[in-house]
Amino acid sequence: MESFFNRQAELCKIFANDKRLEIINLLKNAELSTGELIKKTGLSKVTMSQHLNILKSAGVVIPRRNGTQLFYRLSNPKIAQACNLMREVLVELLQEKEKTFSMLIKASKKNGER
Repeated sequence: MESFFNRQAELCKIFANDKRLEIINLLKNAELSTGELIKKTGLSKVTMSQHLNILKSAGVVIPRRNGTQLFYRLSNPKIAQACNLMREVLVELLQEKEKTFSMLIKASKKNGER
């Protein structure tokens, strides 16, 4: 039997792609058509289809057909919240690195002045 952590890791792999994260970010506030997603991301139709199929297979997005158009929305708003939380963590990590780097530069300048 597959462990819960294994399933969680598999889901996390789906989010380990910048274009899929961009698609999720675009869908966080509104349902969008495939054409709108292509226009906003600059991806080709084939590439967009591949990413949407991966997201759909994982249950991250839900498609809706209207005539010949397909529209997508997030299956759960917590998906966008999780992505936003990770973005906030990344910003904080980068700010901390920048702060440390800045302190090292100041220290090296002080040592160089002696």
